[in-house]
Amino acid sequence: MKTKRWVIAAPDRARVDALSREGGYAPLTAAVLAARGLDTPQAAAAYLSCDRSGLHDPLLLTDMDKAAAVIRGAVGRGEHIVVYGDYDVDGVTATCILVDYLRSRGAVCEYYIPNRLREGYGLSREAMENLYKRGTRLLITVDSGITADEEIAVARELGMQVVITDHHECHDTLPEADAVVDYKRPDCAYPFDSLAGVGVAFKLICALEGDADAVLDRYADLIALGTVADVMPIVGENRVIVAAGLKKMAETSNIGLEMLLREAGMKHKRLTSSTISFVLAPRINAAGRMGRAELAAELFLTHDPVRAQELAASLCEQNKHRQHEENEILTQALTRLRKEYNPIEDKIIVLAGKGWHHGVIGIVCSRLCDRYGCPVVLISIDEDGTGKGSGRSIKGFNLFEALSSCSDLLERYGGHELAAGLTVGADKVDELRARLRAYAEEHVSMAELIPQQNIDCMVRPESLTIPQIEALSVLEPYGMRNPEPVFCMKDMVVEDITPISSDRHVRLTLSKDGARFSAMWFGTGAGGLGFVEGNLVDAAFHLEINEFRSRRSVQLTVCDVQLSECEHLADQKLLNVYNTYMADGPLTAREARLLLPDRKDLVAVWRHIVCRAEDGRLSVPDGALSRRVAWESRRDINIGKLFVCLDVFSESGLISYHFKEGMLNILLKPYEGKADISGSVVLATLQSMAG
Repeated sequence: MKTKRWVIAAPDRARVDALSREGGYAPLTAAVLAARGLDTPQAAAAYLSCDRSGLHDPLLLTDMDKAAAVIRGAVGRGEHIVVYGDYDVDGVTATCILVDYLRSRGAVCEYYIPNRLREGYGLSREAMENLYKRGTRLLITVDSGITADEEIAVARELGMQVVITDHHECHDTLPEADAVVDYKRPDCAYPFDSLAGVGVAFKLICALEGDADAVLDRYADLIALGTVADVMPIVGENRVIVAAGLKKMAETSNIGLEMLLREAGMKHKRLTSSTISFVLAPRINAAGRMGRAELAAELFLTHDPVRAQELAASLCEQNKHRQHEENEILTQALTRLRKEYNPIEDKIIVLAGKGWHHGVIGIVCSRLCDRYGCPVVLISIDEDGTGKGSGRSIKGFNLFEALSSCSDLLERYGGHELAAGLTVGADKVDELRARLRAYAEEHVSMAELIPQQNIDCMVRPESLTIPQIEALSVLEPYGMRNPEPVFCMKDMVVEDITPISSDRHVRLTLSKDGARFSAMWFGTGAGGLGFVEGNLVDAAFHLEINEFRSRRSVQLTVCDVQLSECEHLADQKLLNVYNTYMADGPLTAREARLLLPDRKDLVAVWRHIVCRAEDGRLSVPDGALSRRVAWESRRDINIGKLFVCLDVFSESGLISYHFKEGMLNILLKPYEGKADISGSVVLATLQSMAG
């Protein structure tokens, strides 16, 4: 994992105090608001408002009046209506609220969600023809259709009316539908530009019903579900929708959603945007990823509690199957990357594998992108030689533009800066990899690939009280463009490190100025830390209130930890001694003893390198390795002594090492028999100096 670059906001103290005094916000909350540019009571109140008066008139959307008229006419004539959706959470929830509403108004209405594995995304000519044969006379798209010019033309030629509702980017021309509702069309002046597909479907229902409050009361839980799952900004109208939705979700009248909450173990628990993102959305998306999106749609439309329970259980099973497929692909990818990926030079990862599950590779892309801090493209090669791929990127590298530069190699592609999909022939994969690597080499530097950790403000121990943390709830619901606040405290003493869950996570005890805090760092084990007990560190963290046996306490949820400046200065002093030695300069006996490792020190360093290296390579943040070895061996391995150990191993032909971009990179060399370091000139010279 790459070292993160911290970007710490510095809100103006006077503005924070004024916001707290005039707006009535707790000091910690005021600091976060000011850090995000909301430094007046008026700006803060407008941003934080969840009042329904913030919902805009749906008729401000271009063609909304036409869409409503077409639908009312079809319902009045008793025509067969089909809502054509998508297989992700946004598409499924949009489909369900519109189908449920139209049925409640007496419409003959069904839904159609394409099979992700057989049909892929969006409309198809075959689907249009089949739907017409089944009697469909009005087709309403949700979360799709805005670029389906040919398919819409087929539907119209067959004799169907078509209403498009979407939120994706438009082409230069719009499909020739009876109505096209998409706030991204160039002639639309709708005041909010971040509705999800389900949000646009909600607006359509509001236009049909004429009462936005009633529609939100009825469907807020599902609209919020789709909005958060589609990672839309939780600001403006979306903030109103999600706030209402989370409240309704806790007492939902949708029997399918209730059963899913029960099956996921979330019924009667506090529901947040994170509940949707990490608990509910993966289970719903799993159905679409595994080619069974109809299960999720049926779940939200059924009124039978028994069937709802069966469907909720099935979705959870589909999610387990998805996790298994995901882990299989991830394991294969990691094995390949240990041999093929060079963290020092490679700026993009492009891997292809036979038979990788199409519906899962996008998730694996995201995990690899997070792990390696660079763009990732994974391609699944089918038996017929067709490669279907997914890509994920990082801020600063436009993946869509990168693929556009290779468009002559691709059968089709689409997406945006951070995520994309593609189809490519298996015989073109090697050339695609080479061209994407060349594009990355030209368009991004290694420095730009360093992950960024945004921090709202610095805090002192006395600020971290339960009332202050409770007051932060006014900032919720969190999500895109309104993330959970991250705070930072510098020069904290690491008092205790406790590995948990087989060292997959770690619990820390951190203290400063006599105040002691419990901190959880998920996804990082003690063996991967760059510090040991007794070190001073700077910590970036979220704030939570931990409740255990009726006792409430402040808990930090760690985002990142870095060594404090004083630790770096201490390291530099030792490095100065080491550099003097390497330049054949004079050392005192005490200085030589600081650098001189004994046999157990050498064994500890060697054992750590051998155990932690993957395919003969080990890359760790500068300054971390000595502390990791010290933690594991419980020996005094300072940074100068570590480099002497590395020099001894290098001198003996066991390793080579170098530094780049703040990383220490070690390469194990092949050798036969038992390594002999008895003739080390490095050790002998230090021993003579140490006296």
